Amino acid sequence: MESVNRRSTLALGLTMAATPLIVWATPAAAQTYGPDEGKELAPGVREVALGERASNIKAYAMVKLRDVVIQPGAKTPDNVMKNDMLCHMTEGELSVVQNEKKFTVKKGEVWTCAKADTTEGTQNTSSAVAIMRVIDLMPA
Repeated sequence: MESVNRRSTLALGLTMAATPLIVWATPAAAQTYGPDEGKELAPGVREVALGERASNIKAYAMVKLRDVVIQPGAKTPDNVMKNDMLCHMTEGELSVVQNEKKFTVKKGEVWTCAKADTTEGTQNTSSAVAIMRVIDLMPA
């Protein structure tokens, strides 16, 4: 094994400094789904189950993870939430009407829904596919 000296350390440092940042910090690719993957909830709206597990939070028996894939122009009907949930926009953006309050969620944003206290509907008004990741907290 060759010894490392100041000259080789300096050469390595210069090489690292000259390497574009893209090589070191590449963003993760977006999740994509085929047109028939998951279950159709409404025209242009599909639900893809990702996993579930027993919960160690006393108020919840199980947690489930799913993606709701909403095509441009598609919408989900207004629904009363059957369980508490956390929602996260992993791709795109959605117009949301929650308990008659309208807001827009964009990629990276989160929001919550409460069992029986939240009525919510969404619409994808953008030109890109929207993916809403949902963590369902299933009651004990």
